[in-house]
Amino acid sequence: MRGRNPARLSRRRFNQLGLGALAGAALPNIAACSAPSSDAVNSQLVHGATGGGLKDTLDPHFPVTIPDIARVRQLYESLYRFTPDYKIEPALAEEITPNTDGSEWTIRLRPDVRFHNGRPVRAADVRASLARMLNPESPAPFLTDLLPIADLQSSRILDERTFRFKLKAPYVILDEMLANYSVGIIPEDFDPAKPIGTGPFKADVFVPGQRSRFARNDDYWGTQASYDELVIIDFTDDAAKVNALLAGQLQTIDNLPTYLVEAIGRQGAKPLISETGGWVPFTMRVDVKPFSDKRVRNALRLIADRQQMIDQALGGHGRLANDVYAPFDEAYLGDKLPQREQDIDQAKALLRQAGAQDLQVELVTSTAVGTGGVESASLFAQHARKAGVDVRVKKVDPSVFYGDQYLSWTFAQDFWSTRNYLSQVVNCAMVDAPYNETHFNNERFAGLIRSAFREMDPERRRMLMQDAQRIEYEEGGYLIWAFQNQVDAYGKFVTGVEPAREQPVSAYRFNTFRPVEGS
Repeated sequence: MRGRNPARLSRRRFNQLGLGALAGAALPNIAACSAPSSDAVNSQLVHGATGGGLKDTLDPHFPVTIPDIARVRQLYESLYRFTPDYKIEPALAEEITPNTDGSEWTIRLRPDVRFHNGRPVRAADVRASLARMLNPESPAPFLTDLLPIADLQSSRILDERTFRFKLKAPYVILDEMLANYSVGIIPEDFDPAKPIGTGPFKADVFVPGQRSRFARNDDYWGTQASYDELVIIDFTDDAAKVNALLAGQLQTIDNLPTYLVEAIGRQGAKPLISETGGWVPFTMRVDVKPFSDKRVRNALRLIADRQQMIDQALGGHGRLANDVYAPFDEAYLGDKLPQREQDIDQAKALLRQAGAQDLQVELVTSTAVGTGGVESASLFAQHARKAGVDVRVKKVDPSVFYGDQYLSWTFAQDFWSTRNYLSQVVNCAMVDAPYNETHFNNERFAGLIRSAFREMDPERRRMLMQDAQRIEYEEGGYLIWAFQNQVDAYGKFVTGVEPAREQPVSAYRFNTFRPVEGS
């Protein structure tokens, strides 16, 4: 096994990457944001987010890109949320309790929460939020799976702070689903053009694909932000993003290239490394040739040198994966299945059996999939040549990758944050999942998942989920080679930053960050 320590970055390589000239790298979009003077640093936090484009949004229920996620987390909040170690805890709700079979859930709100316009959050707002997310014409991706069984007509507002949500069938992880960042509670009269939520910051300026600015919510019920303003800037270029951090124009960035972890430390910034369940899979569409033949899919899984990709594409900041996701779920089976390793002879044999020994495919990638995406694609193309497979890597702009063709690429990549198994499945692996990028459609798998959602007994539910994972391992369209550490960075004048499993930069909880005293 190769060593897992990231290679040191030489001064020459540092300069080749355009990271040598620090303060002189001011970017037009940063200047447009009125980068803080030395006197104003304590009152404005500026974050550099990876990716983004003209389809950027402030809609709480439809974030897609990394900057989208960073923004909506400032404006809106869910009923529950995840702690830094990925356990659910109350947020806007004091408690969410099921009946005996999980078909009826009672939601009790905190008494002290107000929207940005000053109005208290009421049970009627919870109902209105669920109604918007469960609109059959445009359901929110995280709750698509609930759509067939939600019974809002029979659900009831019991009092100003209590809502009873009825379902037509049991759904045992509703509380976990309501902890996701994109199921925020909004007022009954919500207008997307004037976004109002309960979050620690209020919307001020928004320019899709460029920047957004937020003002502190002084009536926030939780930890008050130390900064008067928060600015989030989109970056499609890693060198520009890192240069801006080192020049002091940004205080935090997400998705620091891992090969820069040691280098930025020598330049005065700090890396933030979090062990997460995040993954950047290769996605193979199971419904079109050549990947409609599972022998081809499994051959490609055997072509990958996973450890080399961890060492080189992630700079050692990752853990070996085995084509199954959700490593923090108690039902996770990946480490109990035979670990797939590079086996060129077996891959060639599978390709011959499939009549695909002269396989040629195009692999679409983008910097928008985050750390290690483009680099792992290039490495995979090298691995494939050993098996006689011609992989042509096509790198496209983030706005193209997540544009109209997103979810249609035959062979591509994507990124996923930490999730438990069932909440991940309903987003990516059920036939009607909103992000079923592999177009997976397996009736037995779907039946097991449906049964798991109805099963209140934890042990029986675990067995159902593990049977489903075995099917994905053998039949699925993902090549999952690693669970990556989340590697971000922040400047020396910021404190209060801590690792989080869920998402980058302390799960974007900028309200917990503070300026260093005397800075």
